[in-house]
Amino acid sequence: MTVEEKFDNAKDKIAGKAKEVEGKVTGDKSREAEGKAQNFFGKAKDKVVDATEAVKDKAEDAFEAVKDGVDNLKK
Repeated sequence: MTVEEKFDNAKDKIAGKAKEVEGKVTGDKSREAEGKAQNFFGKAKDKVVDATEAVKDKAEDAFEAVKDGVDNLKK
């Protein structure tokens, strides 16, 4: 995950939490829900990036295993 992605996701989580608290304090259920949604969105983006990186790592490992297997067959 890049620094920009981490910052963007953290920004969503913090802004979402702030809106949620603001909504609770003012009794604005719409603002509270908006904050919860934004906070959830920031957390979800973290999960997507982590999953994407895991898939990329597995694909690279599989590629290297196949490459090593082909190299061994050539010997």
